[in-house]
Amino acid sequence: MADNTATRLERIENKMDKMAEALITLARVEEKMETYNKYRDDSWSRMNKFSEKLDAIEKKVDENAHTVQVINKLFWVAIVAAAGAIATQIWM
Repeated sequence: MADNTATRLERIENKMDKMAEALITLARVEEKMETYNKYRDDSWSRMNKFSEKLDAIEKKVDENAHTVQVINKLFWVAIVAAAGAIATQIWM
């Protein structure tokens, strides 16, 4: 009977050891998940900042494109005016 009780106690101890190992493994996995979630949140934050910067750059590019269009039109107006003045001088 004593051997039977000792065997049972040993099995119970082995099962408790396995449960302790499982809990330790579960805690490690949970810790890794927390680290991963923090990394993911930081990555999203960085992407949002880059998106805001990209929006600002896009706005500046649009403003610069408009300015270049105006300068281009003024250039051609000046060229046509100069050509008209030269033609007037030649034929008049």
